[in-house]
Amino acid sequence: MVRPLTGWTVVPDPGASGMKMGPGGPLDAHSRRVAGYGLAAMAFICVWVLLCWPWLSGAVTIPFDAKAHFQAQIQFLARALHSGQSPFWTHNVFGGSPQVADPQSLIFSPAILLAALVPSPSFRAVDAYVLAHLLAGGLALMMFFRDRNWHPAGGLLAAIVFAFGASAAWRVQHVGQIASLAFFAIAFWLTARMLQRGSLAAGALAGFAAGLMMVEPDQVALLGAYILIGVVVAHWLSGGWPALRASILPGAVAAVVGLVVVALPLLWTWLFAEATTRPAVDLVEAGRGSLHPASLLTAFVADLFGAQDPQVDFWGPYSPSWNAKELFLSQNMGQVYFGALPALLLIVPGLSRGWLWDRGIRSLSILFALMVLFAIGRYTPAFAAFYHFLPGVDAFRRPADATFLIGALGAVLSGYMLHRLFSEPQLGLTKRDWLWGAGLVVALAGLALLVSSQQGRLAEALKPVALALLWLSLALALLHGLSRLRRGLGPLAALLLVAGVVAADLGVNNGPNESTALAPDIYDVLRPETRNETVQVLKRLTAQPAGSARRDRVELLGLGFEWPNAGMVHGFDHTLGYNPLRLADFSDAVGTRDTIAGPDQRKFTPLFPSYRCRLADLLGLRYIASPLPIEQVDHALRDGDLRLIARTKEGYVYENPRALPRVQFVGGWELADFDAMKQSGRWPEVDPQQAVLLDAEPPLGVPEGPVQARAEVTVLRYENTEVEIEVTASTAGFVVLNDIWHPWWRAEVDGVDSEILKANVLFRAVQVLAGTHKVRFSFRPIEGAFAELHERVSSAPVEEGEDVLPLPPLKDEPLVADGGSLLPSLLSGRSRQVRESLGLGPAAPVVGRETVSSALAH
Repeated sequence: MVRPLTGWTVVPDPGASGMKMGPGGPLDAHSRRVAGYGLAAMAFICVWVLLCWPWLSGAVTIPFDAKAHFQAQIQFLARALHSGQSPFWTHNVFGGSPQVADPQSLIFSPAILLAALVPSPSFRAVDAYVLAHLLAGGLALMMFFRDRNWHPAGGLLAAIVFAFGASAAWRVQHVGQIASLAFFAIAFWLTARMLQRGSLAAGALAGFAAGLMMVEPDQVALLGAYILIGVVVAHWLSGGWPALRASILPGAVAAVVGLVVVALPLLWTWLFAEATTRPAVDLVEAGRGSLHPASLLTAFVADLFGAQDPQVDFWGPYSPSWNAKELFLSQNMGQVYFGALPALLLIVPGLSRGWLWDRGIRSLSILFALMVLFAIGRYTPAFAAFYHFLPGVDAFRRPADATFLIGALGAVLSGYMLHRLFSEPQLGLTKRDWLWGAGLVVALAGLALLVSSQQGRLAEALKPVALALLWLSLALALLHGLSRLRRGLGPLAALLLVAGVVAADLGVNNGPNESTALAPDIYDVLRPETRNETVQVLKRLTAQPAGSARRDRVELLGLGFEWPNAGMVHGFDHTLGYNPLRLADFSDAVGTRDTIAGPDQRKFTPLFPSYRCRLADLLGLRYIASPLPIEQVDHALRDGDLRLIARTKEGYVYENPRALPRVQFVGGWELADFDAMKQSGRWPEVDPQQAVLLDAEPPLGVPEGPVQARAEVTVLRYENTEVEIEVTASTAGFVVLNDIWHPWWRAEVDGVDSEILKANVLFRAVQVLAGTHKVRFSFRPIEGAFAELHERVSSAPVEEGEDVLPLPPLKDEPLVADGGSLLPSLLSGRSRQVRESLGLGPAAPVVGRETVSSALAH
């Protein structure tokens, strides 16, 4: 005989800071078999596979940053590991960059496992890796519910909403933030278990998960850390001294483990950030990334502004018809829909019965409200307080990133509401609930129509409002029907209904769209096996025989959003790239921006005023691929300065015949002021092949001045973090490596440590005597970082009573991609490739807009 699930009561459980079901205890064994967490977990995995199938099948791929930036990063990792190299430095972008210190390099994420296992991760493999984070995070929330013995249907609802609601669905292309969200969910569960059980093992695991959340820092990780702190503080406040005493030792273990995980990577990131072009994010600038309050309507009306419908031009906040010059967000960043049933549960019975203030979840309700306040940023005075008083907030420019945490906390709260409904003696909705629900429906419909009418978009809003009313009505009917599902196989039916209805809702309203799913062929250039003509031409031109001193650089001059990091996939060295963090020294001299999606984004500098300049030659910039004739970009060029050597589908390939080899031997030297040169653009009148410019006298005193010298230079090995050179010279001089200077590189001459001199503004030189020598350059980030830290501590002026390390100064340059009509960002409308893949016509021109790279999400 089937034993019914009847008579559940809700009783306080101080040790768990939550609630448990039972008549006096947990679910009985039969109930666990019928509607337990094993079944719920299987249901969630099935929903995950079903909703992720468009990506898992390879029919579509996660676009934009997931491809243009992170696909290239993972491919670089795989290429480095499978060739026996270290991935800690890359020569392929921005003249060289310390990958080990870049928070977007994915080195300290599970992506390293994918890269180690697969020599060439496919789009589908990387997409599956990204989506697996959502699966892991959802399962972690189910474990959180299970630890409290809350109803499995509530845990299932929380898992589905976490994985496919709000920004988890709409911003899946921001791979780093998706990873931070997943590790937040895992750390949240383990932190709660640590507090509930006083477990040292749970504390260690919680610290490890929190460390992985923070090891590649972004704003989602920062806010997640504050939520975890809030959970711990709330536990102490509710449990008093016994709770504090029981959690001290596990909490200390968590703190130590977390610190061990993050200490060195965060040191690297901190030192790197100080040397980059990172912006000074003041309160006004940060506020421009706020979530407009009208976007909160999308929590109930999924596609109110046409973000998903390709037949509707997006008309919500951040579009030209609103305050486009005040807010810098892409249209997908304002989408916070997490399902009609979950949203309804927060109102009915969450507010209608006051269950959001239950002791077990009161702190989460408060944190949820704080995340909403944080997200809307400049529209409330609260953000100014967050900005000034919460450490780390002033390092990020977009309050709207809190939408990730709004979705996660909303998932837990809505799941708890469903648990309470199943725990009540009388499950059905009361008259009060129906009044709240009807009032919500009327209020939302009226507000949505009012907003659309004010924007002159009433006709476009009618369909999404009508659909929202249908989904909300279905959710109300489901809540009413659950009252009949308490006996026999009712709990099983409840699980299936919750999974089916919520999955259908989120699949329809948060499913694949132009923000999250595009045709893989758009990004063919990022496949290692691509037959793209331009890539093939560049790979053929840059190939060199073994031992050659040449390693020519290329410049991909605005070939499209997906091109700037292509060098990380194909192994050639690009002077530019795609990353919000670039070494300022190189950026100031060469004119790099965070991306080069369009040729109008190429900004020349006094030291690099044209492709015919000394710095271009020293860089070894030999080939430029441009979609336009080069003279339309560089107006200073004269006939014959560059040679057109190929014409491809993407455009033109030019050669700079004056480009110098990567490694040179130079006999003489001359003292120079590099900062003054970058400002004035004037080089000393000296042949760069006869004298190297130095900013300090060389260690072995030799007369200043040019020297003609002959030498034989052979590159024995050129790898990511190791460069070995053999030089035979008849006179003393300098081995010049035209790679960007960085303090974490070390050099040896014949096995003896030698000083790396900063040469020709940006590059490296080592002094050698006459004869045959082996010069070895090695990237040593641990030794270099601690040496740099020691130097900063010992040289920093310390006021009386001050004993802390000063924060690095902020640079003034904003990370704004100028121009913008050629950047295929959702902020500026759909790109030509996207529109073609969707079968749309040409885009209408948009004027008066600045575009911000979507890499700023990280």
